[in-house]
Amino acid sequence: MNSDRRTRPAFPAELRLTGLGLVLREWTDDDLAALAELFDDPEVAYRTPIVSPFDLAAARDYLRKARWSRAEDLRVQLAITTDGHQPKGEVLLIRSSVGGDLASIGYSVGAAHRGRHLAARAVQVMTEYAHWVAALPQVLLEIEPDNAPSIAVARAAGFHLTEAPPTVAEQKGRRLTLLTWAHDAC
Repeated sequence: MNSDRRTRPAFPAELRLTGLGLVLREWTDDDLAALAELFDDPEVAYRTPIVSPFDLAAARDYLRKARWSRAEDLRVQLAITTDGHQPKGEVLLIRSSVGGDLASIGYSVGAAHRGRHLAARAVQVMTEYAHWVAALPQVLLEIEPDNAPSIAVARAAGFHLTEAPPTVAEQKGRRLTLLTWAHDAC
């Protein structure tokens, strides 16, 4: 066991976060159709590692992997809702290592729900949880320079562009250049 593991609390088995007019809750088996509807979208397919097309089988596999990642204490994946019921998107908190002090946030909002500041609010709520409950001193976003909506989310959620060199990666045969945005605990 490393020292980080002792100082960073494990993610809880279940999590429900509220704030800024949102309820971020666990995905359930009843959400499979909503997951398929939200993630079977060309913009989601282009910007994320999520498979496309994203059908019910893909939703089942996605939920299975999300539960495994939670059990391994690597990530928290919550449905973004305004009422605690109908999912409008997802926000993720992803540790770089089990018990580590570095984490990133990911998010996606379904096409029918964009333009309502759901992503920015969800990122703010998750960032607060990351700093004050999960005891993470810094939370990162990795955003392509041409992704204006995500840059707007980063700014609205209080993140700042770092001076870190861009990260280059490949995803689904596409070369990505990602800039790092950070939010530090006060």
